[in-house]
Amino acid sequence: MELNSAVKALSEIERKVLSELTAHPLSELLLAEKTGLPVDSVRRSCAWLTEKGLASEEKTVQKNWSLSGKGKKTIQEGFPEEKLIQELQKRGGNALLAELSKTPEWRNEINFALGYAIKNAWVTPPGPDGKVELTGVFNARQFAAKQLIQKIAGTGTLQNEEKESPAFKDLQKRGLVEEKETVQRTFTLSPTGQQARTLPEFTSARTFNVRDPAPTLFIGKKQPYIQFLNSVRQKLTQMGFQEMNAPLIVSEFYNFDVLFQPQNHSARTWTDTYRLKFPTHGKLPDPRKVNAVRNAHENGGNSGSTGWQYKWDPEIARRLMPAAHGTAHSARTLVEGPQIPAKYFAIARCFRPDVLDSTHLIEFNQTEGFIIGDHLNFRHLLFTLKEFAEEFAGATQVKFIPDYYPFTEPSVQLSAKHPTLGWIELGGAGMFRPEMRRNLGISQQVLAWGIGIDRLAMFKLGIQDIRYLFSQDLNWLRNTPQVNP
Repeated sequence: MELNSAVKALSEIERKVLSELTAHPLSELLLAEKTGLPVDSVRRSCAWLTEKGLASEEKTVQKNWSLSGKGKKTIQEGFPEEKLIQELQKRGGNALLAELSKTPEWRNEINFALGYAIKNAWVTPPGPDGKVELTGVFNARQFAAKQLIQKIAGTGTLQNEEKESPAFKDLQKRGLVEEKETVQRTFTLSPTGQQARTLPEFTSARTFNVRDPAPTLFIGKKQPYIQFLNSVRQKLTQMGFQEMNAPLIVSEFYNFDVLFQPQNHSARTWTDTYRLKFPTHGKLPDPRKVNAVRNAHENGGNSGSTGWQYKWDPEIARRLMPAAHGTAHSARTLVEGPQIPAKYFAIARCFRPDVLDSTHLIEFNQTEGFIIGDHLNFRHLLFTLKEFAEEFAGATQVKFIPDYYPFTEPSVQLSAKHPTLGWIELGGAGMFRPEMRRNLGISQQVLAWGIGIDRLAMFKLGIQDIRYLFSQDLNWLRNTPQVNP
């Protein structure tokens, strides 16, 4: 009864192969020819039939010889000693060794070729005058090494006496040939297979139990958070935003100085930011832009402000650090010269020393951007933030809290209510200060915003711990549905 069930479950290609098997060994190629199936299909079928005991497999290992990479080059260009003989023949049978050494085609092999030719008495050793002469002994047709290497290139098979010859051993020693093994598999019909072919089930159609539960398939998909970030990127692009360059490492010039953050500010200390150990410093951009930032710090420049009233140090501005916030990339874009009007964004990796908990990470993502143009005001910014929270996080309750940033005035904090965690800060925003804009030659208003995209994702993915965004939990990764902002 067990054999009947096994025969019923045979696939169509297994039945075809089993029908052609005999008591005499047949190769996979011959079975493919008899069944009309591809060799790969025959190979799989034979493996399945062998595993089920319906066929028997026999392996035969064959060894043959082939040319190595060096051997292939030699058969194309010739043996070094052979090229030496040919060169001497061109020169009338003799030549000075110093002249031979200058021949560009094979001068790197001259020492080996000369030693080999002298050993076989094909040439005389160099005399006191440095001259090398042919002895007339060399015969290209009887050059045993060349005959062998040509035979290996053609068939790969050698007689035993040829394998034991000095010429063949020399080819091995010089690394011109290498041994390869090929496995020949043949299959025969087993007694059980013979019995299976006599059963009625063998000629009937294969049966299926449609009531059997289907196995769970874990189809390949993008990590849920990566998918969410890509969706945010696509939506922002559809809203007319251009993506900014967001490198992991920036200078303090972009992370702080352009943003009108004084060089003695506590945010620059090791407790609030990281600093690169090597290299420690980078380059500053256009000196005119650097002087504009210097003037903003020292005396306000042309912004109408008095600045911070201290001596600005370019060496501090050159220090390199992992980006502490996405606004560093907005600063770079402003320095390089943005289009006006325009909308920019970046999905940036940020790094800050912090205590890990359900809502804080030391390495996180931030969606950063700004809108520049005429006739913009603070109400435009609040509307944009509210739209972000509703569109990207699905938040139904949003509130704004007055805040402070050195580079914006007025400034605001965006918070949204999580169904479990309560009110969560999503990001900060504000209007870029005149000290930033005007010193860089920008007279238009600039609405700046930075949102903790990790926390937005918590809303959308329905998780309560921000660390789960980077989880390796296979159950969560497999079962979390695909999301769109």
